[in-house]
Amino acid sequence: MLIDVQFSSAHNDWPHLRDAVLQAEAEGYDTTWVLDHFDGTLFEGGDRRVLECFTLLGALAVATTTISIGSLVANVANRHPALLVAAASSVQRISGGRMKVGIGAGAAPDTPWAREHHERGIPINPELAERHAMVVRQIALLREVEQMPIIVGVNSRALAVIAGTHADGVNVRLSSPKAGEYIAAAREAAGDRPFDANGWASFDDLAAQERARELKLDRLIISRLHALD
Repeated sequence: MLIDVQFSSAHNDWPHLRDAVLQAEAEGYDTTWVLDHFDGTLFEGGDRRVLECFTLLGALAVATTTISIGSLVANVANRHPALLVAAASSVQRISGGRMKVGIGAGAAPDTPWAREHHERGIPINPELAERHAMVVRQIALLREVEQMPIIVGVNSRALAVIAGTHADGVNVRLSSPKAGEYIAAAREAAGDRPFDANGWASFDDLAAQERARELKLDRLIISRLHALD
Protein backbone atom coordinates (compact mmCIF):
# COMPACT_ATOMS: atom_id res chain seq x y z
CA MET A 1 0.00 0.00 0.00
CA LEU A 2 1.35 3.41 -0.99
CA ILE A 3 1.31 6.20 1.58
CA ASP A 4 0.43 9.77 0.55
CA VAL A 5 0.12 13.01 2.50
CA GLN A 6 -2.11 16.07 2.34
CA PHE A 7 -1.31 19.44 3.89
CA SER A 8 -3.68 22.38 4.34
CA SER A 9 -3.37 25.91 2.98
CA ALA A 10 -6.33 26.78 5.22
CA HIS A 11 -3.87 26.58 8.11
CA ASN A 12 -0.48 27.28 6.48
CA ASP A 13 1.03 29.69 3.99
CA TRP A 14 3.32 28.81 1.10
CA PRO A 15 6.72 28.60 2.87
CA HIS A 16 5.47 26.04 5.41
CA LEU A 17 3.63 24.05 2.73
CA ARG A 18 6.66 24.00 0.42
CA ASP A 19 8.98 22.85 3.19
CA ALA A 20 6.54 20.18 4.37
CA VAL A 21 6.13 18.78 0.85
CA LEU A 22 9.89 18.78 0.28
CA GLN A 23 10.30 16.83 3.52
CA ALA A 24 7.57 14.40 2.43
CA GLU A 25 9.38 13.94 -0.88
CA ALA A 26 12.64 13.21 0.94
CA GLU A 27 10.88 10.72 3.22
CA GLY A 28 9.49 8.77 0.27
CA TYR A 29 5.78 9.63 0.25
CA ASP A 30 4.27 8.78 -3.14
CA THR A 31 1.95 11.76 -3.67
CA THR A 32 1.01 15.01 -1.95
CA TRP A 33 -2.55 16.28 -2.37
CA VAL A 34 -3.96 19.83 -2.40
CA LEU A 35 -7.37 21.11 -1.23
CA ASP A 36 -9.79 22.88 -3.60
CA HIS A 37 -11.72 25.36 -1.46
CA PHE A 38 -12.04 29.12 -1.06
CA ASP A 39 -12.76 29.66 2.63
CA GLY A 40 -10.32 28.15 5.08
CA THR A 41 -12.61 28.81 8.04
CA LEU A 42 -14.74 25.87 6.90
CA PHE A 43 -12.05 23.69 8.46
CA GLU A 44 -11.50 23.42 12.20
CA GLY A 45 -8.67 25.79 13.04
CA GLY A 46 -8.56 27.23 9.53
CA ASP A 47 -7.91 30.95 9.66
CA ARG A 48 -7.15 32.13 6.11
CA ARG A 49 -8.23 31.98 2.48
CA VAL A 50 -7.17 28.74 0.84
CA LEU A 51 -4.49 28.99 -1.83
CA GLU A 52 -6.00 28.30 -5.26
CA CYS A 53 -5.64 24.61 -5.98
CA PHE A 54 -3.92 24.57 -9.36
CA THR A 55 -1.78 27.64 -8.67
CA LEU A 56 -0.43 25.84 -5.61
CA LEU A 57 0.06 22.63 -7.58
CA GLY A 58 2.04 24.54 -10.23
CA ALA A 59 4.28 25.98 -7.54
CA LEU A 60 4.80 22.53 -6.02
CA ALA A 61 5.57 21.13 -9.48
CA VAL A 62 8.50 23.55 -9.75
CA ALA A 63 9.66 23.13 -6.13
CA THR A 64 9.76 19.31 -6.24
CA THR A 65 11.33 16.71 -8.50
CA THR A 66 10.01 13.21 -7.77
CA ILE A 67 6.86 13.27 -5.61
CA SER A 68 3.55 13.12 -7.47
CA ILE A 69 1.09 15.97 -6.90
CA GLY A 70 -2.68 15.97 -7.06
CA SER A 71 -5.97 17.70 -6.31
CA LEU A 72 -8.08 16.22 -3.53
CA VAL A 73 -10.52 16.98 -4.87
CA ALA A 74 -11.18 19.61 -7.53
CA ASN A 75 -14.85 20.52 -7.29
CA VAL A 76 -16.38 20.48 -10.78
CA ALA A 77 -18.61 23.40 -9.74
CA ASN A 78 -15.65 25.68 -9.11
CA ARG A 79 -14.47 26.16 -12.71
CA HIS A 80 -15.71 26.00 -16.25
CA PRO A 81 -14.90 22.47 -17.47
CA ALA A 82 -12.47 23.80 -20.09
CA LEU A 83 -10.64 25.83 -17.44
CA LEU A 84 -10.23 22.82 -15.18
CA VAL A 85 -8.80 20.87 -18.11
CA ALA A 86 -6.37 23.69 -18.94
CA ALA A 87 -5.28 24.03 -15.32
CA ALA A 88 -4.69 20.31 -14.79
CA SER A 89 -2.95 19.92 -18.15
CA SER A 90 -0.67 22.85 -17.35
CA VAL A 91 0.40 21.28 -14.04
CA GLN A 92 0.98 17.96 -15.80
CA ARG A 93 3.30 19.60 -18.31
CA ILE A 94 5.12 21.75 -15.74
CA SER A 95 5.66 18.75 -13.42
CA GLY A 96 6.92 16.45 -16.15
CA GLY A 97 4.00 14.04 -15.84
CA ARG A 98 3.53 13.88 -12.06
CA MET A 99 -0.04 15.23 -11.91
CA LYS A 100 -3.01 13.22 -10.58
CA VAL A 101 -6.41 14.79 -11.08
CA GLY A 102 -8.78 14.19 -8.21
CA ILE A 103 -12.26 15.54 -8.93
CA GLY A 104 -15.55 15.53 -7.08
CA ALA A 105 -19.21 16.47 -7.49
CA GLY A 106 -19.19 19.00 -4.66
CA ALA A 107 -21.67 19.54 -1.85
CA ALA A 108 -25.41 20.03 -2.13
CA PRO A 109 -26.54 23.68 -1.96
CA ASP A 110 -28.23 23.23 1.44
CA THR A 111 -25.11 21.93 3.25
CA PRO A 112 -22.59 23.93 5.34
CA TRP A 113 -19.88 23.26 2.74
CA ALA A 114 -21.88 25.24 0.17
CA ARG A 115 -21.54 28.49 2.13
CA GLU A 116 -18.32 29.45 0.37
CA HIS A 117 -20.11 29.16 -2.99
CA HIS A 118 -23.19 31.12 -1.93
CA GLU A 119 -21.04 33.95 -0.60
CA ARG A 120 -19.19 34.19 -3.92
CA GLY A 121 -22.18 33.79 -6.21
CA ILE A 122 -21.01 30.44 -7.57
CA PRO A 123 -24.05 28.39 -8.65
CA ILE A 124 -24.51 24.84 -7.39
CA ASN A 125 -26.86 22.55 -9.26
CA PRO A 126 -29.50 21.31 -6.77
CA GLU A 127 -29.95 18.02 -8.64
CA LEU A 128 -27.61 15.26 -7.43
CA ALA A 129 -27.88 13.37 -10.73
CA GLU A 130 -26.81 16.47 -12.65
CA ARG A 131 -23.84 17.06 -10.35
CA HIS A 132 -22.81 13.46 -10.98
CA ALA A 133 -23.26 13.98 -14.73
CA MET A 134 -20.90 16.95 -14.52
CA VAL A 135 -18.23 14.62 -13.13
CA VAL A 136 -18.68 12.23 -16.07
CA ARG A 137 -18.46 15.10 -18.57
CA GLN A 138 -15.35 16.47 -16.86
CA ILE A 139 -13.61 13.10 -17.05
CA ALA A 140 -14.37 12.86 -20.77
CA LEU A 141 -12.91 16.32 -21.40
CA LEU A 142 -9.79 15.53 -19.41
CA ARG A 143 -9.26 12.35 -21.43
CA GLU A 144 -9.29 14.35 -24.67
CA VAL A 145 -6.39 16.61 -23.71
CA GLU A 146 -3.80 14.91 -21.50
CA GLN A 147 -3.00 11.46 -20.17
CA MET A 148 -3.29 11.85 -16.40
CA PRO A 149 -4.63 9.51 -13.71
CA ILE A 150 -8.15 10.65 -12.78
CA ILE A 151 -9.47 9.89 -9.29
CA VAL A 152 -13.04 10.58 -8.13
CA GLY A 153 -13.73 11.47 -4.52
CA VAL A 154 -17.03 9.86 -3.50
CA ASN A 155 -19.52 9.90 -0.65
CA SER A 156 -22.25 7.78 -2.25
CA ARG A 157 -22.57 4.41 -3.93
CA ALA A 158 -23.81 6.04 -7.15
CA LEU A 159 -20.71 8.19 -7.46
CA ALA A 160 -18.51 5.21 -6.58
CA VAL A 161 -19.99 3.34 -9.56
CA ILE A 162 -19.25 6.36 -11.75
CA ALA A 163 -15.66 6.33 -10.51
CA GLY A 164 -15.28 2.64 -11.31
CA THR A 165 -16.90 3.03 -14.72
CA HIS A 166 -15.16 6.17 -15.98
CA ALA A 167 -12.10 7.02 -13.86
CA ASP A 168 -8.76 5.47 -12.92
CA GLY A 169 -9.42 5.42 -9.21
CA VAL A 170 -11.69 6.25 -6.30
CA ASN A 171 -11.10 8.07 -3.04
CA VAL A 172 -13.19 7.64 0.12
CA ARG A 173 -13.21 9.07 3.64
CA LEU A 174 -12.11 6.10 5.75
CA SER A 175 -14.01 7.29 8.83
CA SER A 176 -17.26 6.86 6.89
CA PRO A 177 -19.20 3.76 7.99
CA LYS A 178 -19.91 3.12 4.30
CA ALA A 179 -16.30 3.34 3.12
CA GLY A 180 -16.15 -0.40 2.44
CA GLU A 181 -19.40 -0.32 0.48
CA TYR A 182 -18.16 2.50 -1.73
CA ILE A 183 -14.82 0.80 -2.39
CA ALA A 184 -16.54 -2.47 -3.28
CA ALA A 185 -18.95 -0.72 -5.65
CA ALA A 186 -16.14 1.12 -7.41
CA ARG A 187 -14.02 -2.00 -7.76
CA GLU A 188 -16.96 -3.99 -9.12
CA ALA A 189 -17.70 -1.29 -11.70
CA ALA A 190 -14.03 -1.13 -12.73
CA GLY A 191 -13.91 -4.86 -13.40
CA ASP A 192 -10.54 -6.28 -14.36
CA ARG A 193 -8.94 -3.07 -15.62
CA PRO A 194 -6.25 -1.29 -13.53
CA PHE A 195 -7.93 0.77 -10.84
CA ASP A 196 -6.57 2.68 -7.83
CA ALA A 197 -8.62 2.31 -4.62
CA ASN A 198 -7.70 5.14 -2.24
CA GLY A 199 -8.82 6.27 1.18
CA TRP A 200 -8.00 9.29 3.30
CA ALA A 201 -7.83 9.61 7.06
CA SER A 202 -6.75 12.24 9.53
CA PHE A 203 -3.16 11.82 10.72
CA ASP A 204 -4.39 11.14 14.28
CA ASP A 205 -7.24 8.76 13.38
CA LEU A 206 -5.42 5.47 13.69
CA ALA A 207 -8.62 3.42 13.54
CA ALA A 208 -9.51 4.91 10.15
CA GLN A 209 -5.97 4.33 8.91
CA GLU A 210 -6.25 0.69 9.91
CA ARG A 211 -9.39 0.42 7.75
CA ALA A 212 -7.20 1.10 4.72
CA ARG A 213 -5.36 -2.13 5.44
CA GLU A 214 -8.55 -4.04 6.17
CA LEU A 215 -10.02 -2.89 2.84
CA LYS A 216 -6.76 -3.74 1.05
CA LEU A 217 -6.53 -0.29 -0.49
CA ASP A 218 -3.87 0.65 -2.99
CA ARG A 219 -3.01 3.85 -1.13
CA LEU A 220 -3.66 5.62 2.15
CA ILE A 221 -3.75 9.42 2.17
CA ILE A 222 -2.82 10.86 5.55
CA SER A 223 -4.53 14.22 5.86
CA ARG A 224 -2.79 16.80 8.05
CA LEU A 225 -5.39 19.57 8.26
CA HIS A 226 -3.70 21.68 10.91
CA ALA A 227 -0.98 24.28 11.33
CA LEU A 228 2.50 22.92 10.76
CA ASP A 229 5.32 23.65 13.19
